[in-house]
Amino acid sequence: MTILLFGVTKDIVGSSSLSVPTSSVTGKKIPRTVSELKQFLGDTYPELNTLSSLAVAVNNAYAQDDQPINSYDEIALIPPVSGG
Repeated sequence: MTILLFGVTKDIVGSSSLSVPTSSVTGKKIPRTVSELKQFLGDTYPELNTLSSLAVAVNNAYAQDDQPINSYDEIALIPPVSGG
């Protein structure tokens, strides 16, 4: 599963994209929902947990935490934005 990263999420991870395993080779639970993906990423990159908000888009649409995700979905992490 490939996740596109923007803004501060890209800075935290150190890349503009991230590959998340879709099988349990790592021994970790495979993320099947947006909420599980956020938990997986927060465990892997604890600094993500410090963000005031973190939106997730699945296939170009904002997703709720209970939305299922699949390995073929286009997923993007959208950090909080500032400006005025």
